Amino acid sequence: MLSILITAFCEATTIGRAIEAFLPQLPRGVCYPQDTEILVVAPDPETTAVVDDYAARYTAVRHVADPQRGKPTAINAGLREARGDIVVLSDGDVFVAEDALVPLLAPFQDPQVGAVSSHPLSASPRDTLMGYWSHLLVEGIHQMRLSRDRAGQFLFCSGYLFAFRRELVERVPEDALAEDAVISHAIARQGYRIRYADQARVFVKYPTTYRDWLRQKVRSAGGHAQDYVRQSPNRMRSARLELLNGARLALRYPRNGREFLWTLLLFAARLHLWLLVFVNVRLLHRSLKALWQRVETTK
Repeated sequence: MLSILITAFCEATTIGRAIEAFLPQLPRGVCYPQDTEILVVAPDPETTAVVDDYAARYTAVRHVADPQRGKPTAINAGLREARGDIVVLSDGDVFVAEDALVPLLAPFQDPQVGAVSSHPLSASPRDTLMGYWSHLLVEGIHQMRLSRDRAGQFLFCSGYLFAFRRELVERVPEDALAEDAVISHAIARQGYRIRYADQARVFVKYPTTYRDWLRQKVRSAGGHAQDYVRQSPNRMRSARLELLNGARLALRYPRNGREFLWTLLLFAARLHLWLLVFVNVRLLHRSLKALWQRVETTK
């Protein structure tokens, strides 16, 4: 059985699109839809009302109450309700491509595969500073995942869309800043491989202001500075690794002088980011509630 788990908070305007992206992709065997479920974990009445409307029309869709203590708690609420052997995890404000589910699930034919990451793509315009940064960064992580997958090395999944074997993940720590990294490292520690499905695409709108960009990135990068990930024998993301592995690609990415300048500004921004991560996560040990600030410009 397959469980698709979507977490959403105050995303009434986007959750319908998120659900509709999956509906045509559900397996249509003789037991359909009993063998597939779409669980939407949402706390607010506006989003819940939209989900309930879909649940009334599609028996595969179901709303799960969110305790509203952060995204890890929402994921745990969904996992408790999930009946699937494979869980697909996604967000209520991204757009999953119409042909993403088949390549995302295909690697599970290998019993040694514990999780599979999708391929995020930026839906933001490249001709703006923040949009250009998003394109450069997603291309960098795409190339890294691609090379690691080919070499059979560890890679962490993208939280925008990924799948994993339910039996390998009991729960997510409620203070985890990057649930995708925590799940990925936990699965790898159990001896399972994580694959990259580069044909499983998900389109993401990235922040349009520097303030929102920092809010989003401090949380996600900060998750890699928490002990859940930092003490793992598998390392893929840190300020040092980013500089060693990403600098050359970043400098080759610009198409013109303006983009080259934007690339240099990104180097400065990433330095600012990693300094904030060090102070807020490693030194001050700020809580999930303090660091998880809503980013409106991605909606």
